[in-house]
Amino acid sequence: MTVDQMSTVADRPRAGASAGRTRSAERPRSTMTARRHRAFYMFVAPWIVGFLLLTIVPMAYALWLSFTTFDGISPNWHYVGLGNYRELMNDSVTWDSLGRAGLFAVVSVPLSIVAGLGLAVLVNRPIRARGLFRTLLYLPAVVPPVGAGIAFKNLFDQNAGATNGVLTFFGFDAIGWLADPYARYVLIMTVLWGAGNIMIISLAGLQDVPRELHEAARIDGASAWRTFRSITVPLLSPVLLFQTVTGVIASVQTIMPMLLAPLATTGGLTTVPQSNYTYMIHVFSQYFALGRYGYASALLWVLFVLILIATGLIFRFTSGVVFYNVDPEAKK
Repeated sequence: MTVDQMSTVADRPRAGASAGRTRSAERPRSTMTARRHRAFYMFVAPWIVGFLLLTIVPMAYALWLSFTTFDGISPNWHYVGLGNYRELMNDSVTWDSLGRAGLFAVVSVPLSIVAGLGLAVLVNRPIRARGLFRTLLYLPAVVPPVGAGIAFKNLFDQNAGATNGVLTFFGFDAIGWLADPYARYVLIMTVLWGAGNIMIISLAGLQDVPRELHEAARIDGASAWRTFRSITVPLLSPVLLFQTVTGVIASVQTIMPMLLAPLATTGGLTTVPQSNYTYMIHVFSQYFALGRYGYASALLWVLFVLILIATGLIFRFTSGVVFYNVDPEAKK
């Protein structure tokens, strides 16, 4: 046996031992990876199950209902295909209610964002009892919508409301705030009353703006308004975009007009002033007053598609004005 062959034979045990150590090192690593995977799926399982049972299944069921004449009670229902969708396309009440919902979103969303941002700028200043003011301004956002609706209904009641009480005290006539044409203004006031939620989000964005940029702007002689417009607002643009998208989605789905409506009922549905008869009120009336589950489900699916389109358009037309510290499309 040559010297080279002897060295090769001598190296074989060391190579085997090295391979054994490698396999033993890989085994604990693979076991740890599997444990991490199992832990991950265990933590997300409740959300996945809830999403499937409480979102996907109801949406699929509503989609199936939209092709039928099911009324929720009678077994005598029929499959009508796209009949409900053809009907809503020719329903003037549907489109009028959708237009009111869109107008409400166009008016209320910018007003609430401006109000929330203005409050955030005020409570971000170094003033005394700043924490107390933040708490007091945020408290209305904690009140449930039902409680807020009942409170505003009592506040603006024509006969016993505090608002008309103040007006009559100063010699003015009482106003029917909850009837046309004033009902829409009360509805907008309920949205502005809960602007504390937007204030908190805007305040978090303001505190994330680097102070060095404001100091540099002051050194360059920029005014407070110019600094706010050229530095603060661009850096807050992702926050404002988020508030716009969520605000539009929430505003077109609001049911606050039902809570502000007078006590009179017609056909099992609380009478809503014409100016506040929005899309979701129309859906509510089709479901619970008329029992047209199929047609109401079609209305909801059309609203879902319109919200997707509106959200896509908002992202499309704001892509050039929203500033990100990190490019959201950058590859990781």
